[in-house]
Amino acid sequence: MNSEHDTPGTGPDEARRSFLKQSSLLTAMALVPGPLVQAAAAELDEKVAAVFEKIPLKLEVNGVKHKVSIEPRTTLLDFLRENLHLTGTKKGCDYGQCGACTVHVDGQRVNSCLSFAVMHEGKKITTIEGLANGDKLHPMQEAFVKHDGFQCGYCTPGQIMSAVACIREGKADSEGEIREYMSGNICRCGAYSNIVAAIQEVKGGGQKV
Repeated sequence: MNSEHDTPGTGPDEARRSFLKQSSLLTAMALVPGPLVQAAAAELDEKVAAVFEKIPLKLEVNGVKHKVSIEPRTTLLDFLRENLHLTGTKKGCDYGQCGACTVHVDGQRVNSCLSFAVMHEGKKITTIEGLANGDKLHPMQEAFVKHDGFQCGYCTPGQIMSAVACIREGKADSEGEIREYMSGNICRCGAYSNIVAAIQEVKGGGQKV
């Protein structure tokens, strides 16, 4: 009959093997640099959190309905660029100060870098890619081309989206009013006078925007 210490799996040999395993593990952990262990733990935490934090979202972008699952901290700008690959909307200052990321949400202009995608459940988003009618440019796009209002071009998508909204909002009746209500869009190339001329032409043309 086996004694208590002779029970299979708990005898002296098994105890010695367990001791060796634990010692080896502790030795291995001691040899791994602390920051590396912390980084691995942080990355794991991020991956676990990402799985549990994703929430469903339905919205319509440029006439196409999307049903996705995203992290709640995803900005509308990153969602458009990274998830839908609509890179016409530009990332400029990322602080809502340059206007390069301007899009329309249910017809209203929004700085997409300051807006979380999950805030727009069920809403209609329009980006610069959705402004034209197929191959036919939007009147504001045509006017920007005509008056050379794009210069380096980086700010242009946001400028055009704001210009359209400016007219829709009834804020384009004078050069001063246009400059005031376009002041949230910064052009570092100095195309302001050309942009104002483009907006005035579209406004004066009476076309539906």
